[in-house]
Amino acid sequence: MTNKSPNQEHPSGDERYKALDLAMKRFKYEKDALLEVLNVAQSTFGYLSEDIMTYVSHELQTPLAHVYDVATFYELYTLEPVGKHHCLVCTDPACALAGAEEVLATAVAHTQAHNLSATIKSSPCLGLCDQAPAILYNQTAQVHIQPSDMASLFAGEQRPSRSQVAGNPRIMTQYINRLPPTDLDAHRAEGAFVALAKALIHMTPEDVIEEIIVSGLAGRGGAGFPTGLKLQFTRQAPGTPKYVIANFDESEPGTFKDRVLMEGDPFQTLEGLMLCGYAVGASQGYIFVRGEYPKATAIVQQAIDSLYANGLLGTNILGAGFDFDITIRRGAGAYICGEETALFEAIEGKRGFPRMKPPFPTTHGLFAQPTAINNIETLAMFPHIILNGGNWLRQWGNDKKSIGVKLFCLSGHIGQPGVVEAPFGITVRELIEQYGSGFIGEPQALLIGGAAGSFMPPDYLDTPLTNEALAGLGMSIGSGVVMVLNQTVDLLAILRIITNFFVHESCGQCTPCRVGTVQIRHMLDKIIGGQAEPEDLDKLTRLCTTVKTTSLCGLGQSAPNPVLSTLKYFRHEYEELIKT
Repeated sequence: MTNKSPNQEHPSGDERYKALDLAMKRFKYEKDALLEVLNVAQSTFGYLSEDIMTYVSHELQTPLAHVYDVATFYELYTLEPVGKHHCLVCTDPACALAGAEEVLATAVAHTQAHNLSATIKSSPCLGLCDQAPAILYNQTAQVHIQPSDMASLFAGEQRPSRSQVAGNPRIMTQYINRLPPTDLDAHRAEGAFVALAKALIHMTPEDVIEEIIVSGLAGRGGAGFPTGLKLQFTRQAPGTPKYVIANFDESEPGTFKDRVLMEGDPFQTLEGLMLCGYAVGASQGYIFVRGEYPKATAIVQQAIDSLYANGLLGTNILGAGFDFDITIRRGAGAYICGEETALFEAIEGKRGFPRMKPPFPTTHGLFAQPTAINNIETLAMFPHIILNGGNWLRQWGNDKKSIGVKLFCLSGHIGQPGVVEAPFGITVRELIEQYGSGFIGEPQALLIGGAAGSFMPPDYLDTPLTNEALAGLGMSIGSGVVMVLNQTVDLLAILRIITNFFVHESCGQCTPCRVGTVQIRHMLDKIIGGQAEPEDLDKLTRLCTTVKTTSLCGLGQSAPNPVLSTLKYFRHEYEELIKT
C-alpha cells in the first residue's frame, strides 16, 4: 500500500487521532506498522478503545480481529482507561530482594488513602536491577524507591536513574558517564565512526566478515553463535533485500547491560549495526527496543537523528556509495520477543510467536528475507574489531568458546551493583570483590546467567566465568547476570517468582511450555506448602526435563533451568519441606 490520506472521520471529532494519522503516514500505511501505531495510541489516549482499534483496522486495511489479537498479546497495551498516575512496580528477583512487595503495597495504599486516580500494577523486570527497587511511573523510570517515597513520587518528584560501570579493560564502556551520550562531535573526537570509514573506503564486505570470523566473536545475548558465520551465511544467502537488526529487547530478569550501553554510548552500537549492514549487503537496519525502555529509546532516536543530520545515515555515506537507514521499532511488553523469530513477527505487526527452525534467519528472517540479527553488546564490539583487527580480541579470554571481554550485570546483595566489563575467565569471586564492592552478608546462592540460568552454591565462587567452566557445572553465562542472594533469602520463594515469570511470559504457542510451566509452578507450590511426597522431587525433575527437551523455542527450553539447578545443588531446601 502507498501513501494516502485518512479516509475515515475521526470518532467524535477527536483531534488526538491526528497522532495516529501521522504514525500511519510515517510507515506508509503498511500493516507492519501496527505495533508502532498501537504504541502511539496507547501513549496518546491512555488505552486502546474499540473505536481506536476499529479506526486503526480501517486505515491499515487489516482485520479488526487481528488488531485485537495483537492488542491483547502485549503487556503494555490496555483496553480499559488507566489512571492519571500509571505505575508499574517491578517485583522480579532483584527488586524483590530489595523490598518490592512492600513498595507495591504502599503505593496502592497511598493512592487509595489520597483518592488519587491511579493504576498500580506489579510488573516483570524493568531492566533496572542495579538500582532496585524500581518502578516505571508514567513512562519514567524511578529507582531506589522506598515506601517512604510515595508522597514525593506521586507529587511528581523525579528520581533519575544512573548506572555504575566498572571493569578492566574498559572497551565498550569507556565513554559511559564520561561523554554526553548523544554528542556526536564529542564521540567522533574520540574515534567514533573511524572504523566505519576504514571499512567503507579500504575494505570489502568480505574483508569485514573475515575480521569478525578471525576475532572469534560469538553472540553476547545468550546463545553464543559465532557472529562471523552469521554474517557470512546472510551475505551468501540468495534474495534481496537483506536486513540487519539490533536486538534491544532486553527482558531477562537480572539483565541491564544493553540498556546501560545504549543510554550511555549509543553511537558504537549504531556504528556496529552499519558495519553489519555493509558486511551482509543490507541497506536497512532495525533496532527493536523493549517498550519498558522509554529513556533509552529517546536517546537512541536522538543519536540516529544526529547521524542523519551529519550525513552518516542515508545515502552515499562518507562518499563511499553506501546507503543505509536505521529505524527504531518498539515492543510493548513481551519477553518472548527477545527470541529472534518472535522479534521478526513483532516488527511485522503480529503477535510475538516464535517460528519453527529451519529455515533460519540468515535465509528466511524478517519479511522472509535473509537477515542478520545480533545483540546490542555483540554489535558494540564490531567497531573495535574492525579498527584493531580480528586477532586483537583474542588477547583476552581463552582460545576456545570464551574469547574476548564480556559485560556482566551485578545485582543483589553486593556493595555496588552495576555493569562490569571484564575478560572471560575472571572468577565469580574476583568479579564481585574487585568490582562489586564485596558481598553484603553471607552468600547463600548466586543466580548465574539470568532468570533462565542456574543457581550456583557459594562453594563454586572461584569458578572462572567461561562457557567451558560453567558448562561443566550444568550452567551457562547466558546474558551475563550475576545476582547474589545472601542467607536472609528464602531461595524457593525467589525460585517461585522466576517460575511465575515464565508462566506469565510464555506465548502459549506450544503445549510443553504453555502447560509445562504452569505444572512446574503447581509442583513448587505443593512443595512449598508442605503437601509434597518424597517422590514428587523425581516427578518435578522429569517434568522439567520434558519441558526443556520438547518446547519449541528458547523460552520453554530454558525455563526449567533454575529449578533443575536447585534440585541439583540445593536439594536440601526441598527435602526440609517434604512430608516424612
